[in-house]
Amino acid sequence: MNIEVEKITDSVAEMCKDSNYYLGKDIINGYYQALEKEESSTAKNILKELIKNAEIAAEEKVPVCQDTGMVIVFVEIGQNVNIKGGSLNKAINKGVSRGYKDGYLRKSVVNDPLIRKNTGDNTPSVIHTEIVPGSQLKLSVIPKGFGSENMSRIKMLKPTAGIKGIKEFILETVEKAGPNPCPPIIVGVGIGGTFEKAALLSKKSLLREIGKNNSDKKLAKIESSLLEDINNLDIGPQGFGGLTTALAVNIESYPTHIAALPVAVNISCHASRHQSRVFS
Repeated sequence: MNIEVEKITDSVAEMCKDSNYYLGKDIINGYYQALEKEESSTAKNILKELIKNAEIAAEEKVPVCQDTGMVIVFVEIGQNVNIKGGSLNKAINKGVSRGYKDGYLRKSVVNDPLIRKNTGDNTPSVIHTEIVPGSQLKLSVIPKGFGSENMSRIKMLKPTAGIKGIKEFILETVEKAGPNPCPPIIVGVGIGGTFEKAALLSKKSLLREIGKNNSDKKLAKIESSLLEDINNLDIGPQGFGGLTTALAVNIESYPTHIAALPVAVNISCHASRHQSRVFS
């Protein structure tokens, strides 16, 4: 399977724009479902404003949020795929640059974490590549805002902490975050692996559609339990109280060392933006 780099660049540019303009149907449905359950008039009004904001963004093709994020790209590339015409990473970053310039999206990336000079085109992106069987290329783009990214945490728990310790850490993280990540949030959780693997799992879990629990029944049960506990914290939409602090808790896990229990929490704001495309 041959894929030209220009096709990748074009698609990434479109995904950067579209993901900032159009919230997923699952997010919008999550707002409406929350409206039915909410008891606070303030929380209901905020949810209605979030729905209206999403409608205006889609209609006028403007960003749903002023923070148009740093772009995270998950790449699943089949073993039989041949990228023609140049570098895959360069093609992706060229697409990010074009999308942010053509879409009039805010450029938020600095060239050095200490010197902090803006790169001017929102590149480089952060690219995670996984080689998989087959002849397809899948790209998933997440423009990640940092009001929520800054609320993320990771902890190397002792194995004896168990499920109780995991839940306590996640709840503590959400409670400490409070209104800062612009709730209602999506809580991404990675359990297991190593320090960096848990963090990667927590970020990738945010790609999952709202309302779909993990296929592992044990993890699905923890997700549902945590969602209930989080929504009982009374943080609510935009931090003004209510029953809707989170729309979902998405957990992904991976085997780990006998001496470890890594847990990472990556929070997404109410505008959980992402798009995926498959080339075959």
